[in-house]
Amino acid sequence: MTLRLPRVPPLGIAGRIAVTIVLALLLTQVVSAGLYVLDHGHGGSPARPFQLVRRVVAVVEVADATPARERPRVVRALDAAGLEIAWHERVPDGLRDARGLPFDALRRHLRAELGDPGRPVLVDVRGGRTRERVMTMAVALADGSWLSFRADADRDGPFRLLRFALWMALIAAVVVLVSWLAARRITAPIQGFARAAERLGLDGEAQLLPETGPRELRSATRAFNRMQDRLKRFVDDRTQMLAAIGHDLRTPLTRLRLRAEFVEDPDQQRRMLADLDEMEAMIVSTLAFARDDARQEPRERIDLAALLQSIADDMADAGRAASYDGPAHRVFDCRPVAVRRAVGNLADNAAKYGGTARLSLVEGPGQVTVLVEDDGPGIPEAELERVFAPFYRLERSRSRDTGGTGLGLSVARTVARAHGGDVVLENRPGGGLRARLVLPEADR
Repeated sequence: MTLRLPRVPPLGIAGRIAVTIVLALLLTQVVSAGLYVLDHGHGGSPARPFQLVRRVVAVVEVADATPARERPRVVRALDAAGLEIAWHERVPDGLRDARGLPFDALRRHLRAELGDPGRPVLVDVRGGRTRERVMTMAVALADGSWLSFRADADRDGPFRLLRFALWMALIAAVVVLVSWLAARRITAPIQGFARAAERLGLDGEAQLLPETGPRELRSATRAFNRMQDRLKRFVDDRTQMLAAIGHDLRTPLTRLRLRAEFVEDPDQQRRMLADLDEMEAMIVSTLAFARDDARQEPRERIDLAALLQSIADDMADAGRAASYDGPAHRVFDCRPVAVRRAVGNLADNAAKYGGTARLSLVEGPGQVTVLVEDDGPGIPEAELERVFAPFYRLERSRSRDTGGTGLGLSVARTVARAHGGDVVLENRPGGGLRARLVLPEADR
């Protein structure tokens, strides 16, 4: 049996920068804390008694150089947590001079540091376990008075380490907060860049990005703005070219229509006029497809359910089988004319080739789905995607005699993708075709 750990989602750039900074600073803190603890240790613990020698020697030298009347005040000033210092006119009462190898060595080391081998020194250690022991040293001054040094582990050890740990925790929290804010500030322009790239695919009239931020980001933004401008010019040039072609074709079509009027054979005349009408319809549809009105129309908040109901009602009034099933009201932010055109194309295809058009509205997480179903023969699986190509038609079920130019599904998908969604076709298990128009909620 293989144990699989839960997959952690990858961090973004802001998270990676923040984690890197935090880990580096926390590692620095850990090393500093280790050096601090190793260097200072437990001031009063007999496990490290020689660490007190240098401090005791400095205090003794200051006290020897201080007049007797000023000595109590100076000693009080030198008293600190971890090493309690007191001045006595005579040998402190109650001290027991501990003997043995470590204490004799401590006395010798202290006398050597003072440069006085005969200096009287008392060492008293009391308590049970090592961490609870209290060591007291008494050193005679030059004038016969004494200084006592009481190193209490309870005063210097736990409380000092607790304060140190609290300070470390506070510093760590500040480091994490500042690192995260700094990383978010650094990556905010990148997030704006990503939103602009996403918006470019939905709105051909999106504003150019301001060229701000680090040098590399400004360079990328400048390139993005140039690309956006080139794409806009390309689309405009294509639209103008198609409009010019459509305009130029109208003149020969008009001449052909006039000449067809002089054809004496009524049957030939009817066929020629029908071909001319079909050519004109194709030109009009092509121009409408190229203009891509869905991109130019501003977004509005509309009642999408009411729009679907009105499409079904209009089709029913025209004598076609159509119905709507869904919520009575659903406010949605979209381009209403474009959405009506897309749903209308899907419903028109369903009624024309499937006998009926059943419209429904389904709620989803962050999106709505418009379903258009019919009772027709459906579409072969291999053709479900091909029918979205402009002017592509299934000859067996959708001949030119039934009307249409093969742009209805192309327009519907263009509208859906301009809203950030899509249109897909699927054959229903019980027969018929289902068109699924997905429209995501707009970011406000």
